Amino acid sequence: MSRWRPPSPGSTAIITREGFERLKAELDHLWHVRRPEVVKALAAAAAEGDRSENAEYTYRKKQLGEIDRRARYLSKRIPALKVAEGAPADRRAVFFGAHIELENTDTGELVRYRIVGPDETDARRGFISIDSPLARAVLKRRVEDEFVAELPGGPTEFAIVTVSYADDGV
Repeated sequence: MSRWRPPSPGSTAIITREGFERLKAELDHLWHVRRPEVVKALAAAAAEGDRSENAEYTYRKKQLGEIDRRARYLSKRIPALKVAEGAPADRRAVFFGAHIELENTDTGELVRYRIVGPDETDARRGFISIDSPLARAVLKRRVEDEFVAELPGGPTEFAIVTVSYADDGV
């Protein structure tokens, strides 16, 4: 059996202004703060002698690799991203950047989400990727529309309660 795997499907290269600034700040922090700290600790661990039995050295090498991998990804991803700014003309329809409130028509449960780029998703804040099944199902729909989303738990029916955008005061 070979180790080759097909490449994962590319994610949409779109992001909000806040998400873009957050990624730039993360890259800056990695290069100017985090990496120099780890390099200094790695040099100190290397000076202790036998590297084959030095757990601190092994840990710091691994940590440096993780930092470099993330910095390399961000260095390539940031220039490829398109920052979406402003709200669409039709503010009752769901587009990128929308804050939406949905009602699960089976349970009556209300959920709130914001549709953002794949690089800024955050479940705790209710930020879902534009590439997610729910976001794909709700895009271009309007307030009071009902739709079915193919979620991991099976098809779920929702109704759109509200749609707003950041410059609407949300």
